[in-house]
Amino acid sequence: MAPPQSAPATAPVLEIHDLTKVYRMGEVEVHALKGINLSVEQGEFVAIMGPSGSGKSTLMNIIGCLDRPTAGTYRLDGIDVSRLDRDQRAEIRNDKIGFVFQSFNLLARTRATENVELPLLYGNLGLTAPERAKRSREALARVGLAGREDHYPSQLSGGQQQRVAIARALVTDPAILLADEPTGNLDSRTSEEVIGIFQGLNDAGKTVILITHEPDIAAHARRVVYVRDGLIWRDERIVQVRAKHPDAAAEGPEPAVAFPFTIAPPEEVVR
Repeated sequence: MAPPQSAPATAPVLEIHDLTKVYRMGEVEVHALKGINLSVEQGEFVAIMGPSGSGKSTLMNIIGCLDRPTAGTYRLDGIDVSRLDRDQRAEIRNDKIGFVFQSFNLLARTRATENVELPLLYGNLGLTAPERAKRSREALARVGLAGREDHYPSQLSGGQQQRVAIARALVTDPAILLADEPTGNLDSRTSEEVIGIFQGLNDAGKTVILITHEPDIAAHARRVVYVRDGLIWRDERIVQVRAKHPDAAAEGPEPAVAFPFTIAPPEEVVR
């Protein structure tokens, strides 16, 4: 059965209300999420943070349509996906979400352009082979890999492999880019380059949701949602400012930097 049509474009791209998730292990119940409320507008860049066991991975799995909540509602791009079956969730997942993972998840014996094409093969877009190849090359160019379309993963650096993964996530023009620790396997310099790509995509209007445990990575987002014990403890807007580098000429341009911040649990839980 096909999923319902999207709601008008004015609706938030993501709406979660009173979301709970309970895992049953024999006679023991584990309450991973205890009533999450979250709304993300089109074009936001949101980082979701939390320690191990906080519930952020469970929340990510539900946002990514990889799992269903026990109770509550979740609307993605206007579609209520809370109770869709596995096949319906798979269809929504392929159409609406672009995934970027820590481990890249590229096919080792497949060229970059073919790795990027994979979501187009699984979808119902009805594209011809030349059309798929064109989209793939355009997505690779968008992340700075024009000219490397025929390279295999083993011929690319870690940062370049993650760029291929981002291009693969972009190729279907999803409603949301969902990135799970995308810099976890990268050094600090390469991490900055990859996060810069997400910032550029967000500046161009793409909605980005980033799962991370690193405050310096979350500082590149425009909003940080802190999850702890299955609840949202803090939801902060991050002010992006421009600061002059000490070595920069007085008349020179000022590079954009994120305002330093520290995330700590507040005194009250945000309901």
